[in-house]
Amino acid sequence: MSKQSASLNLTDLNAGAPCCAPISEQRIPAETAAVLAPAFKALGDPVRLQLMSMIASAPSGEICVCDLTPAFDLTGPTISHHLKTLRDTGLVDAERRGTWVYYRARPGIMRQLASLLAIEAPASV
Repeated sequence: MSKQSASLNLTDLNAGAPCCAPISEQRIPAETAAVLAPAFKALGDPVRLQLMSMIASAPSGEICVCDLTPAFDLTGPTISHHLKTLRDTGLVDAERRGTWVYYRARPGIMRQLASLLAIEAPASV
């Protein structure tokens, strides 16, 4: 059986359930790591991490780009680039309404990333 014909059981980023056990409990499969790594990489940029925080914490569950852009000393195209990266990695969804775009976090992938990083406190002795 060739490697090319083997099908991979990749993580469904739309699933609400955790993808796998936390990294503190066992090694995650290479295929899962390959699927989730771009999301972690996207969040490794300070501006994108701040944007993600603003989007995820929006009181109504979504936020307009018109509210995101003024919060930074960056040009509109630079903010758009960062938002595109968040969209491309599946961290946010976007919806155009007239001239504005509204962003909302995708809870499924956020739960997967959080559960992967969860570490249980050691039991007291």
